[in-house]
Amino acid sequence: MIPVRDKALTVTELTQAIKTHLQPHFNHLKVRGEVTNLRRQASGHYYFSLKDEHAQIAAALFKGNTQHVTYLPEVGDQVLVEGALNLYAPKGVYQIIVHEIHHSGLGALFLKLHRLKLTLEKRGWLDPAHKKLLPPFPKTIGVITSPTGAVIRDILSVLKRRFPHFHLILRPVKVQGEGAAKAIGEAIDEFNQLKCADVLIIGRGGGSLEDLWPFNEESVAAAIFRSNIPIISAVGHETDVTITDYVADLRAPTPSVAAELAIKELYLQLKFLRETFKRCRSVLSQAIAQGRLKLSGVQKHPLFTHPLTLLTDDYQKVDTMINAWKSGIDRCLDTHRLRLLALEKSLKTLNPESKLSSLKQQLLVYHKTLAIQITHQIDRKKRQLRPEDLLVYLKKHMHKWVKEAREKFEQKNSHLRSINPKNLLKKGYCIPFAEKGGSVIMSTQAVMAGDRALFHLHDGTLTTTIDEVRPTYERKRY
Repeated sequence: MIPVRDKALTVTELTQAIKTHLQPHFNHLKVRGEVTNLRRQASGHYYFSLKDEHAQIAAALFKGNTQHVTYLPEVGDQVLVEGALNLYAPKGVYQIIVHEIHHSGLGALFLKLHRLKLTLEKRGWLDPAHKKLLPPFPKTIGVITSPTGAVIRDILSVLKRRFPHFHLILRPVKVQGEGAAKAIGEAIDEFNQLKCADVLIIGRGGGSLEDLWPFNEESVAAAIFRSNIPIISAVGHETDVTITDYVADLRAPTPSVAAELAIKELYLQLKFLRETFKRCRSVLSQAIAQGRLKLSGVQKHPLFTHPLTLLTDDYQKVDTMINAWKSGIDRCLDTHRLRLLALEKSLKTLNPESKLSSLKQQLLVYHKTLAIQITHQIDRKKRQLRPEDLLVYLKKHMHKWVKEAREKFEQKNSHLRSINPKNLLKKGYCIPFAEKGGSVIMSTQAVMAGDRALFHLHDGTLTTTIDEVRPTYERKRY
């Protein structure tokens, strides 16, 4: 039933209406698209999206349906799914419940490539431990590629520029189409049988996955793995990755880079030797020039033109030593003369008469200073003991002491009033006493039914008989 336009629907009613009118028309449909947003749950369910260049839709492959399909989805695969449309009410989204899923288009090639890579990984062909090092100084470079493509031209261009005296052997092969994989594998085996190259470069230009597929064949991977000659893979563009790149001893993003890698050590050694030769020649030239300058300077030195000048330094040294001795003796005499004068002054100061005179003068100074201080102290004490000043001092401090004592008394009095039991009884409380003994009743266990009790209130006392004792934990429910 279609809802009335003016009627306000709840979210549940609207969702149920859409579900009722939408699902019956799409209970069996086929949809083609690319797998994305794949999530594998621990429960065995698969949730993913199907997309094309303009839109996407959610899909779910439940565990019960996975037992009837031959393929499980992978991200990036083009697939054809069969199922039914379903509206998932809790989230308000519609999705395809997948019953069947099939590869479509290039997705099968991607799957085949992925499976072959996993197989080779299990065999250990991709293990870095099996990678061979490139020879540092290759005498011959073998190239397996098309003789008419841009690959061989790029390799030759790099080798001519970096190492003009190279030796290259080209083994022409098909690099695309039927029979290409077989030809590439046979070329690798031929180079190993003839042992006519130190390093091999396998390459071709870029292209689609189908164009590059010969380099994804297991036969080519096997030939590379069993090769005793190190192999550089330069297949496709930098973003293209093939099985050959994984199995080869080294991958180059382009054929030009592959050529550079093949002669890298040789090129670096030659460059180092050329630079070393230049540095050595420059250092020797500078050393020879400096030697000539030193020789010219030695030849022009006065020692060789006037031999008597050899003694001038010794003459100066002797004169300098004599002057130094004279200066030293004079300084020593001056020092002893000053010491003698100091001892004479010290002797005069130690004379008893002069010492006694000095002490008498100091005693007179101390006597005058002490008399002045005693006079000042007596005057100050007299001023402090005047009756009118003492009376002011006592009044001031007595007022302070009385105020502090009154405040303390008020605080204690207020505290006593606050803890007075009679004040608490005025708030509606009472204190129960047992008639026998006159003790305060603190618990229901202290009395029994039939006992008499006294209740002290703020304005008198009540006497009562206890009919029933009911502990708190036996409280009855009403």
